[in-house]
Amino acid sequence: MTPELTTLALALLLHLGLMVAYSIKANRELGTRYPLSPRDKTAPEMSPVLGRLQRTVNNSFEGLTLFTPAVLIVALSGQANQATAGAAACFLIARILYIPAYLMGLVPWRSLVWGFSFFAILALVVAALI
Repeated sequence: MTPELTTLALALLLHLGLMVAYSIKANRELGTRYPLSPRDKTAPEMSPVLGRLQRTVNNSFEGLTLFTPAVLIVALSGQANQATAGAAACFLIARILYIPAYLMGLVPWRSLVWGFSFFAILALVVAALI
């Protein structure tokens, strides 16, 4: 397995852990009634931390939808090299740092960290094309 694919697997584990953390916090804060419902009604008021955690999960989904095809393109095209492995590692490190930065409301650091993950994805795609 390429380092990029290994990093993708680790990013998925990070995302799954984030989903579990959100689920636990949501169930503790909102009770089990709303999370187990079909959610046809508006969600109850969330604490700022739970709201940030939910947005972090959503942002993680968005990042993975871009990172996954970038990694697959690199791996399947045989373009994997030290630069693409470094870009994948940069993505994962940025995603790890993004979680506490967002939860603590660190402005503008959260956005800067997000930018590193974005440009890491861009680097992977460009590397696959050259």
